[in-house]
Amino acid sequence: MAEQARGNPVEKPGGPPGKVVAVQGPVVDVYFDHIAHMPDLHETIHTRAFDKRLVTLLVAEHLEGNIARCVALNSTLNLQRNTSAQPTGSSLRIPIGEELFGRIINVMGQPVDGKGPIETARTDVIHKEINRTPMEIKPLKTGSGDVVETGIKAVDLMFPVVRGCKTGVIGGAGCGKTVLISELIHNIVEEHDGACVFCGIGERIREGNELYYEFEQAGILNKVMMAFGQMDEPPGARFNIVKTGITLAEYLQSTGREVLLFMDNVFRFVQAGAEISTLLGRTPSETGYQPTLGSEVGDVHERIRGSISAFEAVYVPADDITDPAVVAIFSYLDAVMVLSRERTQLGLYPAIDPLTSSCSNLNAATVGQRHFLLSQEVQRILTKYDDLRRIVAVIGIDELSKADRILYERARKLQNFLTQPMFVAESYVGKKGQYVRTGQTLDGVEKIIDGKMDQTPEEELYMIGAI
Repeated sequence: MAEQARGNPVEKPGGPPGKVVAVQGPVVDVYFDHIAHMPDLHETIHTRAFDKRLVTLLVAEHLEGNIARCVALNSTLNLQRNTSAQPTGSSLRIPIGEELFGRIINVMGQPVDGKGPIETARTDVIHKEINRTPMEIKPLKTGSGDVVETGIKAVDLMFPVVRGCKTGVIGGAGCGKTVLISELIHNIVEEHDGACVFCGIGERIREGNELYYEFEQAGILNKVMMAFGQMDEPPGARFNIVKTGITLAEYLQSTGREVLLFMDNVFRFVQAGAEISTLLGRTPSETGYQPTLGSEVGDVHERIRGSISAFEAVYVPADDITDPAVVAIFSYLDAVMVLSRERTQLGLYPAIDPLTSSCSNLNAATVGQRHFLLSQEVQRILTKYDDLRRIVAVIGIDELSKADRILYERARKLQNFLTQPMFVAESYVGKKGQYVRTGQTLDGVEKIIDGKMDQTPEEELYMIGAI
């Protein structure tokens, strides 16, 4: 019953126990007397460290000599050779149910928020065979009925969020990925009657702690389920926490809700997979990543379907957008918001660069003719501004033609107007957060493009809500 109290359901024994024959960091080899006693892949094995702590292992490979090579989901400190290891006869199961709202669990479904055990009527396995039968193709809905308003001007204008799509928030360290993701959660949960799952993958413990109290302060904790596999945990936990988060989202989807799945950070999932691959002795690919990179990223994204809308923060190592891990994640995304370090340094928050970002949902059939034409005009003005900026840096603004100067100044006003004070960053910037309706954003952009704001100093459009 001790395991149950910790949130880990007690399984029926899955055959005779084996014994630990090698411990190499988070990789543990378990020997079984007979090949028939070998546990299946992804089956869990329970063993105990010298200090009586329960260690959960996940079978990753079958080796010669009746050895199951396993990846540990928690620390293997004080785990000794010849310790008995009991197969559970099941893949890793986590509790699912309404009781998980406002709670934080780890990869094994155990509560880590200090609020006591989670008692639920149901559990579910996190490793599922992906149904590769063709999905039923439904006719594409036109109009804006499926567009989710986020209240963030830059997102609603250039990257409309459509239910069931996958949106990537790409950027290097310190560009504001977590702040943007947190603001999206805050605004969508406040304005729309949906449910959220936040999956923290290999990020800082401090961020998870701050996020929890921000949700509590905003009064939206009762609509959010959280699963964390943090930086200090073994790679097995950081790799599999994605599947724990998706399992929670699949449960919410089965209840008929609109589900928002936020993952921060998907690159850490790939990174953990590379660590596991190296520890298991697999030969890395030419770029140093695991040879199974494509299939691992694909398996995760194929499970995100139906009414699950996913927002994924993606760390870009050394700001290199051509990194193989980033490219592999890119191929599954419907919209890509690239956060620019240059815009961060200029104080343009959110620091989304519309010229390097893209969105397949930005078309007249989805958002309407007016919205589409305005967004294209903004793109044209900012592209021309990018060229003029280099000229101005050399010869000064006074040397531009009158038409170019007007366009240059309007572009700067557009840039400033697309900044916004955020609710989750109030304590950092000292400004109250603003929620801006899509109609207000379009009206403001139209006024700037049409020249109605030409007499307004650009500073007055910086960090405001609607005009």
